[in-house]
Amino acid sequence: MSILSKDKGIYGPEVEMIKRDNDCMIYKMKNHDGEGVMTSYQVFPGIELIYNDFHMGNCFHNKQPHADIMEINHCRLGRFECEFLNGDYVYLEEGDLAVNMLSNRTAKSCFPLEHYHGVSVVICLDEAERSISCVLEDISINLYSLRDKLCHKDRCFIMRAKNSIEHIFFELYTVPDEVKRGYFKLKVLELLLFLSVVDIAEQREERQYFHKSQVDIIKEIKEYMTENLEQHNTLEELSNRFKIPITAMKLCFKAVYGTSVYAYMRSYRMQAAAVMLRQGNDSVAAIAGRVGYNNSSKFASAFKDIVGMSPLEYRKTNRPNGLLSDGLE
Repeated sequence: MSILSKDKGIYGPEVEMIKRDNDCMIYKMKNHDGEGVMTSYQVFPGIELIYNDFHMGNCFHNKQPHADIMEINHCRLGRFECEFLNGDYVYLEEGDLAVNMLSNRTAKSCFPLEHYHGVSVVICLDEAERSISCVLEDISINLYSLRDKLCHKDRCFIMRAKNSIEHIFFELYTVPDEVKRGYFKLKVLELLLFLSVVDIAEQREERQYFHKSQVDIIKEIKEYMTENLEQHNTLEELSNRFKIPITAMKLCFKAVYGTSVYAYMRSYRMQAAAVMLRQGNDSVAAIAGRVGYNNSSKFASAFKDIVGMSPLEYRKTNRPNGLLSDGLE
């Protein structure tokens, strides 16, 4: 039986199985933010490999605690945020790997960029320990020792993006269907062996975790800026307005959204402008003003940097024929 399907699944009632085909099960999650699909394969008894494809903001508010289940996550695209019951937040960004025991209770999880793609390896320690012990004579993996090493005192272990992680996971995203069953077995064993010998002292970071109070302020700052696109606020002004030190603000904003305040807002303004160009009849100059640019030339240059074409080219390319009014520009 699938680990995910036992007792309504480790991810709670929000996740529903929509298809089953031999060892492959497809689950769907849907809420007001969007939807996600999880495609799960049983690799060994007690070990499942899951492809995650989410287009939503909030997720997994009812994750079930399990003392003997380990979850290994690799982020390919997007960003993952997890809030633990003690108020700590941890972030997984592109290329990162995380190892967590499901006894480590979470308050909620979300995708700050509203999309997430990656792979999870979910392991029921007791069942998997028995199944992999007789795979190959020269392979010795003690899953309980791995748990104690990486997740001591229920901490979430994070390994930031590096070539060794990329090597393990890259092929999983492109493996041909005809060999994937055996390939999954090889890759899971390779991953577990790799984690068994990793030097955890080299992976420690001073600011791996952020507290709820900081994250809440950062999200208020983002909400304020995106609701007032015509305004340009300096970091000092934001720091004073939201009563957070500039250094802490910069560090936490990058942790939550993966980039600096300036880079995030520049991209957000151009994406908002792109929607206006597609859907409205305002002139380029008017749209520039609505996203905080008094100079149309500077706006056009910024738009081309982000989108890859000028505002006029974008409008002509992305609007159905006949919707463009005369004299818009």
